[in-house]
Amino acid sequence: MTRLAPLAQVSDFEIRLLRVFRSVVDSGGFSAAENILGISRSAISQHMSDLEQRLGLRLCQRGRAGFSLTEEGREVYQASLQLLGALETFRTEVNGLHQHLRGELNIGLTDNLVTLPHMRITHALAQLKEKGPDVRIQIRMVAPSQVEQGVLDGSLNVGVVPQASPLPGLDYQPLYSERSLLYCAAGHPLFYVGEATLDDAQLSVQDAIAPTFRLPVDIQAHYQVLNCTASASDREGMAFLILTGRYIGYLPDHYAQFWVQQGRLRALKPQSRYYDLSLSWVTRKGRRPNLVLESFIQSLGTTQ
Repeated sequence: MTRLAPLAQVSDFEIRLLRVFRSVVDSGGFSAAENILGISRSAISQHMSDLEQRLGLRLCQRGRAGFSLTEEGREVYQASLQLLGALETFRTEVNGLHQHLRGELNIGLTDNLVTLPHMRITHALAQLKEKGPDVRIQIRMVAPSQVEQGVLDGSLNVGVVPQASPLPGLDYQPLYSERSLLYCAAGHPLFYVGEATLDDAQLSVQDAIAPTFRLPVDIQAHYQVLNCTASASDREGMAFLILTGRYIGYLPDHYAQFWVQQGRLRALKPQSRYYDLSLSWVTRKGRRPNLVLESFIQSLGTTQ
């Protein structure tokens, strides 16, 4: 057989021919390989001829004396086992990435979401850890503006923030909503005023707290009718000030519940002084594919 130039590359076609060759050798001949490959003996013979032509090597002897490998055929067979084994290892490892995630998830959260009864974030993190035991989870508890900035600059993969006016470059998806009520603490004059005698005029003159993070316009209106003489960058800061007994302010009801049950906080006119704030998970538009992030987002959408 005329020898060709060295093989420049191994294409899909050569790999298919090598699979046929391996089956023929493992079966001990063309006839025995017919049932395994599901093709006729003549088709097998043609595949073998094509492979020999492409390699420029005689791989086997076939005829009345039976099937046998040439010396070069034995070497090609051993090399084909290594190649096909490496391809199978590659396939298994890549598929395993979907089942056994690796890498990091950097998530930024607005403070005091852990007391939400939905616990969708908690459940999604649990599912992520189950799918990828080696995934490293990094949580940053920061103000909403810092969460959004972190997602924009890539230091955070995903964040959860109150839904206000969307920033360009970010994608917001609704997660759930929380209700905030107007509270005062034990020691505040309004704490002891009966609900029936409590009126808006009394509320409007009390020292109150305003948040410094962005809120929708309709929710800002709830603060504009208060006498806001203090501010806080997060809900924990607002809680600190309310618990002094010197300020009134809004807190998520799930967060305030602990102090309400202790008799330390009271909701003021809860039938009218409340607002519902939507919380969204946020990612950067045009982000690079990230299996860890996509798995977490998928879990956020499926957990209840």
